Amino acid sequence: MTRPIGLQGEVAHATKVRLLEAGLNLLLKRGYADTGVQDLLDATKVPKGSFYHHFKSKEDFAIQVIDRYMDAVHAALDAILADTDRPPLDRVRGFFEAVRESYASAGYLGCLLGQLGQELSGVSPVFRAKIEGCLHAIASRIGICLAEAARQGDLPRDTDPRQLGEILVNCWEGAALRSRLLRSPAPLQAVLDFYFRVASPA
Repeated sequence: MTRPIGLQGEVAHATKVRLLEAGLNLLLKRGYADTGVQDLLDATKVPKGSFYHHFKSKEDFAIQVIDRYMDAVHAALDAILADTDRPPLDRVRGFFEAVRESYASAGYLGCLLGQLGQELSGVSPVFRAKIEGCLHAIASRIGICLAEAARQGDLPRDTDPRQLGEILVNCWEGAALRSRLLRSPAPLQAVLDFYFRVASPA
């Protein structure tokens, strides 16, 4: 007996989610070059035909993993930056502290965007553009909250919020790499402490 059409769709969606979740873990641990389609099939017990039903290629798969990763990032930005009961600078710091905790739960493997960006930006224009677009989107949203802080007088009047947002994301990505190397939150904490001390002097 075949499954009802609705149930088939649910099963297909669940299979795709399993592949994406496994792919996120493998790409963080191994990188793109050392993650093969067969590794994904072994990790999920999904047949090869199912993989190619959902993804045109390994590149398409990795792009969709990045999209799923960014869905989570934007959900966290939505939840934390929209909390107007907190001052804007507290919200920005709170977002990065939440990211730091997510790194801890994954064993300090760092940021998927930074991991793939370092590996692929020199060889793949597709990934270079994709990852730069994602990082810019995060920085832009941080910049909007920093602009609110500037309007409230919590930052110097001549602050460029967009530039400050880009600087924070750049510093964070470097700290995430060091955090991965050391398997420690110390570089992440140091960046937050330094940035917010300098950005909002007493």
